[in-house]
Amino acid sequence: MSKPLSDHDRKKQISVRGLAGVENVTELKSSFNRHLHFTLVKDRIVATKRDYYFALANTVRDHLVGRWIRTQQHYYDKDPKRVYYISLEFYMGRTLQNTMVNLALENACDEATYQLGLDMEELQEMEEDAGLGNGGLGRLAACFLDSMASLGLAAYGYGIRYEFGIFNQKIVNGWQVEEADDWLRFGNPWEKARPEYMRPVKFYGRTEHHPDGVKWVDTQVVLALPYDTPIPGYRNNIVNTMRLWSAKAPCDFNLKDFNVGGYIQAVLDRNLAENISRVLYPNDNFFEGKELRLKQEYFVVSATLQDIIRRFKVSKFGSREVVRTDFNKLPDKVAIQLNDTHPAMAIPELMRVLVDEEELDWDKAWDICVRTCAYTNHTVLPEALERWPIDLFAHLLPRHLEIIYEINRRHLENVAARFPGDHERLCRMSLVEEGGQKRVNMAHLCIVGSHAVNGVAQIHSDILTATIFKDFYEMDPHKFQNKTNGITPRRWLVMCNPGLAEVIAERIGEDFIRDLDQLKGLLKYVNDEAFIRDIAKVKQENKLKFAAHLEEHYKVKINPNSMFDIQVKRIHEYKRQLLNCLHMITYYNRIKKEPNKQWTPRTVMIGGKAAPGYHTAKMIIRMITAIGEVINNDPVVGDRLKVIFLENYRVTLAEKAIPAADLSQQISTAGTEASGTGNMKFMLNGALTIGTMDGANVEMAEEAGDGNLFIFGMRVDDVTALDKKGYHAVDYYNRLPELKQAMDQISTGFFSPKQPDLFKEIVDMLMHHDRFKVFADYEDYIKCQEQVNELYKNPKEWTKKVIYNIAGSGKFSSDRTISQYAREIWGVEPTLEKIPAPDDI
Repeated sequence: MSKPLSDHDRKKQISVRGLAGVENVTELKSSFNRHLHFTLVKDRIVATKRDYYFALANTVRDHLVGRWIRTQQHYYDKDPKRVYYISLEFYMGRTLQNTMVNLALENACDEATYQLGLDMEELQEMEEDAGLGNGGLGRLAACFLDSMASLGLAAYGYGIRYEFGIFNQKIVNGWQVEEADDWLRFGNPWEKARPEYMRPVKFYGRTEHHPDGVKWVDTQVVLALPYDTPIPGYRNNIVNTMRLWSAKAPCDFNLKDFNVGGYIQAVLDRNLAENISRVLYPNDNFFEGKELRLKQEYFVVSATLQDIIRRFKVSKFGSREVVRTDFNKLPDKVAIQLNDTHPAMAIPELMRVLVDEEELDWDKAWDICVRTCAYTNHTVLPEALERWPIDLFAHLLPRHLEIIYEINRRHLENVAARFPGDHERLCRMSLVEEGGQKRVNMAHLCIVGSHAVNGVAQIHSDILTATIFKDFYEMDPHKFQNKTNGITPRRWLVMCNPGLAEVIAERIGEDFIRDLDQLKGLLKYVNDEAFIRDIAKVKQENKLKFAAHLEEHYKVKINPNSMFDIQVKRIHEYKRQLLNCLHMITYYNRIKKEPNKQWTPRTVMIGGKAAPGYHTAKMIIRMITAIGEVINNDPVVGDRLKVIFLENYRVTLAEKAIPAADLSQQISTAGTEASGTGNMKFMLNGALTIGTMDGANVEMAEEAGDGNLFIFGMRVDDVTALDKKGYHAVDYYNRLPELKQAMDQISTGFFSPKQPDLFKEIVDMLMHHDRFKVFADYEDYIKCQEQVNELYKNPKEWTKKVIYNIAGSGKFSSDRTISQYAREIWGVEPTLEKIPAPDDI
């Protein structure tokens, strides 16, 4: 029998990783050694593993730089319309492997490091995640950057270079504990500081109205220092830019008016200005109206708009001469996409620049502004909508408040003209909310100031126009669109699941990587025994690998033949991790009741971070860990049911967990999850979904076929009807014995014997004020889980459903999403053309 291939030899056979030509490998080795000796080790005798990682990163980066310069030159030559994607979050994860995939260097680098006696996977593990995001919104922005580069768009991501990203989560005695994410402490080889493009950003002060215009005076200035990160497209030699701003105090900060002995304090106070880019706010789907957050939002917008206008005026590569002054052409050359309302200040800021600085009249400026800006809405949860207090605005950004009042005055005139006498409508549609503390509704500002407004899945876009934005839709129906979210198949298939990518490529070729719709070609293999075997084998290998990872890092032994049942996402009541908990308890009780029955073995894994100030979410984590302590130590259950909390869920852990999943849980209350993107990643990687008809689950069921997902629970209309009728949790509690038993166990301390009332608040919430109606879907969910168990006992039929899912996941490529934004919102045409590599003549 032939010896099984080593991991290294197996990787060499995977064609999607690129070719390892001899010249390539030799060149990479010498480049690696050069970086190691001259840039890193210098006077140190022994290199550390981190030195080796930096040498490899710098070697790979060398391959980016020529393409990066060539791309920017290409854009200046062609002078295309440019797209500016402004987001407070870019959840990038690691960069090294993604860059190797997109430049077709993976096999060559693997071979080079192998010949140098190093293990590439070990070096990759040295890289810190760039955790500049909370969850879906920030990760979506990262996928979009990959697709924009891969589709040849002249696009730029603009955001903040947070010194501390999303906190690291530790689980201590079952509780979440936060640690600061000092991701830059060892340096970041992928960024390049660009001090020559530093921009001043103004705060505070007051306005002066003169006959020749308005002046914003007595302001405090903070400098925005840009750091550029290259964004390579997939094998097309295009390298776009993500520009992140860092706050710097000017040299004279607080020194102009210091008194005797105040010099030291003035220098120390520079921290106050630089705090703007210190830390990412760790809230997901929750608005916290803090001054520092509004400062961050204006900081990124002001610096970015200065950059956009500079680039608009100067269209020659390397030149700073102004060649364009006619702002009427701005919407033909610039598209600005606002990722949620966080960058909404772009609208009044663009108006301020055009009216106060460029001296355009209001109507002309407003027309330019609306035709340039577009807004993506990400949530319908009322607690997530940004509504800034007027007095904070007046203090921090007095000129912008005046501009917003003027936008609102003209807007309400238009509304009154369209709907005469409808005073209530005027109140509902105002940008300024009256009553109690006056606030600016940032979503209303975005809708009025944009030419396009989109939701992120069909059901979400429909809910927007039927409910929270109904008035605006009636006023301007042409503005509203849908753009269903997507994920990049480079990171979320080729990179994280090369085994599956290879099995697919063997059947339909490699072009699916840039045209994911080609996965439909797998449908003809649904009954192909060899293909079914190959798909199942890849899944089993991924499960074994993830099981080994869990054993190494969490010291838990799991049964790799059990169903890997995974729910990973931010911890939030609407995502209903508690419904999952109730199933785990119910399944546990059933096993205990009939221990000799043939139960389908399951390993339930739940992961995700809770916002530090979100008490209920932290209690949910404690409940999951408590349930695990009991179930995992019950000898009657053995390895038929295990519960694991995946600590510190982040992009890098997702890349390991998702390829290993059998079952993906997407169980939010219908009408609450705008889209979801984790759901798409699981689908593409060969997991089956148990889910409600919410977000993109609806479209996933359409694409894969209804019968190939486990759909349960209320639909949006059922939820609305139940709201009307009144939701009474106690009715379900009294009617369903297994639900009652589970709730009684939680409330009497079965899962917390040392502190029987530990979960009193959760019990109270579920019984008396559960906005997300967990009990209403319990019965159907449990029945649906029984069907999951049954199907899992038939591996062949299970795998057929998996193939239908993979074949149906083409729609959920971010390439499709971005092509739709490009054509239908930005007015640019995507292309799969390659530009010449720097070494081509």
